[in-house]
Amino acid sequence: MRKKVKVALMGFGTVGTGTYKILTENRELIANQVGADVEVVKILVRDMNRKRLIEAPEHLFTSNADDILENPDVDIVVELMGGLEPAFSYIMKALDRGKHVVTANKEIMAKKGREILSKADENGLSLCFEASVCGGIPIIRALKNSLATDRIKKIMGIVNGTTNYILTKMSQDGSKYEDALREAQDLGYAEADPTADVEGFDAAYKMAILSSIGFHTKVDIDKVKREGISQISRLDIEYGNELGWTIKLLGIAQDVDGKLEISVSPVMLPKAHPLAGVMGVNNAVFIYSEAAGELMFYGPGAGQTATGNSVAADIMAIASQIVMNNNMRPNCSCFTDRDYVDEMKTGYYTRMNVINKPGVLAKIATVFGNFGVSIESVLQKKTEGDKAEIVWITARVGENSFKKAIEVIESLDVVNGISSIIRVEDNGYC
Repeated sequence: MRKKVKVALMGFGTVGTGTYKILTENRELIANQVGADVEVVKILVRDMNRKRLIEAPEHLFTSNADDILENPDVDIVVELMGGLEPAFSYIMKALDRGKHVVTANKEIMAKKGREILSKADENGLSLCFEASVCGGIPIIRALKNSLATDRIKKIMGIVNGTTNYILTKMSQDGSKYEDALREAQDLGYAEADPTADVEGFDAAYKMAILSSIGFHTKVDIDKVKREGISQISRLDIEYGNELGWTIKLLGIAQDVDGKLEISVSPVMLPKAHPLAGVMGVNNAVFIYSEAAGELMFYGPGAGQTATGNSVAADIMAIASQIVMNNNMRPNCSCFTDRDYVDEMKTGYYTRMNVINKPGVLAKIATVFGNFGVSIESVLQKKTEGDKAEIVWITARVGENSFKKAIEVIESLDVVNGISSIIRVEDNGYC
């Protein structure tokens, strides 16, 4: 008779049901690889009477967390509730009770990851969190295992499907931001309150997690510079397209002379870059490393079975360790302390409304030059009456110098206003 590894799910929403579906439908496949039956024995839900997305035996359900946390038969606790509390407390209690943990909770891993991983290491337990970033894409496993001997130089990612869907609709269909957002909400891609997605919070959590693993350091979520897409207009997309660019909400983390720079913001990306072709709700992560070179991981960033598969794979990995009686490998790879760059250097797309008369371009260009800002290209469009719009693409420049130049330019009598400023990523692929 085969050994059994007993699993309890805390949460039975989209990801929880996807995980249960995979564990039950692929039970024999998993057992043959693990050498044991992986069996779900308890499922924590808030409402015992709520209609389920998929059916499961009623005796599995409970609304009492202690039926799982204090149950000596449970080997692996799978936290799929989301949010900080009570999920964090449940995870810590599970580890204190000698249970391995799998979580898909990006907020917890971004804010409390080192604390949780250290607790798991102290107790000789495993904690896996593949599904916390990019749904079904095995990016965390790749960073922790396949690239563990390499030095990561830069990570660029489209890690939020909602914003990528909105920007895709604006680019391909000419939709206004508000219309694209409403459609995303109607399709279930965006929440009724879309702030976490469209203002970059969700992507910031994910980039903090990827950066912690890739650069072997604890990342302070407050050090991740964050900007959303709510101010992006169709004009920016049209002008960018004319100049050979596409706009993506990108997470960018890089090693700059030993210091870290981590940001989430809309970025003008050359159309030739592989990330520029990632459309709809898909996610992708592009990695630059010393040994392996350029690598891209692409796939669904969310979804019941895609994300559920990542959770199930983590469960299977821990179950294999249990069966083999292996000592659990260290979970926390944050063994270095890093400082953060004082000033970001990047190129900028700047759209401004000006008075349409001779000498305006020269006047603005002179200000840029006075602050050491080099111009790579200029696009001028006449609007109505005596007004025009000018788009400037700058070379890489220090953030402080650029901001000082913009302050002076805004005060010029020939400038009616700065309409938008977007980061430009145009230094090859690296």
